[in-house]
Amino acid sequence: MHSLRAPHRVLAATIVAAALTTSPLDAQRSTPPPADLIFTNALIYTVDDSHPFVSALAVRDGRVQFVGSVREALLYRGTSTKVLDLTGRTVIPGMVDAHAHLFGLGDFLRNIDLTDTRSFDEIVSRVGARVGQSPSGRWIQGRGWDQNKWGDTRFPTHEALSRVSPNNPVVLTRIDGHAILANAAAMRAAGVTAATKDPAGGRIERGADGEPTGVFVDNAMGIVERVVPNMSHDEMKSATLAAITEANRWGLTALHDAGEPRDVLDLFEELAKAGTFNLRVYAMIGDDSAAIAHYFQRGPQIGLYDNKLWIRTIKLYADGALGSRGAALLDPYADDPKNVGLLRSTPEHLRDVATRALRNGFQVATHAIGDRGNRVTLDAYEAALKAVPVADHRFRIEHVQVLDHADVPRFAQLGVIPSMQAVHQTSDMYWASTRLGYAHTLGAYAWRSLLNTGVIIPNGSDFPVERVNPLYSFHSAVSRQDEHDWPPGGWFPEQRMTRDEALKGMTIWPAFAAFQEQMMGSLTPGKLADFVVLDRDIMVVPESEILGTAVLATYIGGRAVYERSR
Repeated sequence: MHSLRAPHRVLAATIVAAALTTSPLDAQRSTPPPADLIFTNALIYTVDDSHPFVSALAVRDGRVQFVGSVREALLYRGTSTKVLDLTGRTVIPGMVDAHAHLFGLGDFLRNIDLTDTRSFDEIVSRVGARVGQSPSGRWIQGRGWDQNKWGDTRFPTHEALSRVSPNNPVVLTRIDGHAILANAAAMRAAGVTAATKDPAGGRIERGADGEPTGVFVDNAMGIVERVVPNMSHDEMKSATLAAITEANRWGLTALHDAGEPRDVLDLFEELAKAGTFNLRVYAMIGDDSAAIAHYFQRGPQIGLYDNKLWIRTIKLYADGALGSRGAALLDPYADDPKNVGLLRSTPEHLRDVATRALRNGFQVATHAIGDRGNRVTLDAYEAALKAVPVADHRFRIEHVQVLDHADVPRFAQLGVIPSMQAVHQTSDMYWASTRLGYAHTLGAYAWRSLLNTGVIIPNGSDFPVERVNPLYSFHSAVSRQDEHDWPPGGWFPEQRMTRDEALKGMTIWPAFAAFQEQMMGSLTPGKLADFVVLDRDIMVVPESEILGTAVLATYIGGRAVYERSR
């Protein structure tokens, strides 16, 4: 009996010892550290395939602590935990605009908004009203005109503008930011005459007599812009903070700022260091040799000031824009047979900067809209990568609006990310075929063709070119229709994205394009607690209802930076 019972006594003693050993761990598991904030009874899309949608979310120290069921989340409740019942509201990761212009938005908000104008007369009227409120000699600025929305779709000329503002220089930027209209006073200030030559990569529109009409395209804009008075430092700060507030209002927790001069980047650092920068900004360095040299010497700047600012990318320009016929095409414009667009940079410059960026650990993002602009950029990247082979470079092309079919697979082959703005398709579809001809339109805004090669497409708005609201790009991506549900069935609907792809396009895909996927882009425990509360489920409501969605709250690092007033 003794020999039979002894093993049982040994086993019993072992079990007791094991229980004593593991009980502290069990206790730790049953009493996790308390959360700062818990959301319950929500429909939460995590964009994390391990748990794609859940009902509760816990936040601690600015990061996601837990996602799962309400019962489990409440285990993280402590004496000071704030618990919010969302009563079925929808939560998604913080929306990221993968191509925007933050300082440009701030400048836009303080000047004349021309985006809703439908005639040149309307523009002249608004400028006249601003002149009446301004002292003589003060510069008048505005943005948003688009001749494609007028009855007469030709470029405007300055005469009517000069009559209404004889003593105030006026500069009005086209909607795409690739052309300006200047009045006579502005051209006088810039010393523009019939003898002024077109710069490389730019064009001065002229009348039959050779006199400038007032429109300056792409690199020619600098002829006038160089004499426009700069903002004061305080004005720059105010404009930037206003832009951040506007971004937060529409559910943006982060954005990729597509090219800024060094003084603006310095301002961003100043505001982030002061703790007033309520946005995560992946800021690109404008194509300026001195600025590039400065940041090459300084090195990539990663997650500065509590993950508010990154400076590790150089923004280059291959060509202009389609609306102003500056996009570089392989064949002439269908509606301007003598014009093939403009190359704003030489292929040699693109290749040289890309090569030096690879050697210094920097990313490159190049603006390219036309099929020739995209091909030149891909060629430059390919040459740079041959000279400096790097496996995970994540080079980008911004816009990628028109592609020759032969270049579609090259993005995946070279590891290049097409960073696109779906809302451009719905803005341009009314006239794109007229510009390009039907055959070339088949390669325009070709999201599905690119996705099918295995690449990702970070989505953006290019604001202030388009609206700040990122749901316009989400809606365009899934419907290829405008806000009035036109055209029926969508414009070349075979190129649509799924809603899952569209959600990734404004969350995890921009994070990857910015080397940030380990810290943001999904509601995964350990990542930054950036998320948005919506009043409806954009993943299931009819497409016609997506744009009616309201942002109820925007959280960055678990802190509300915007809450809708009731």
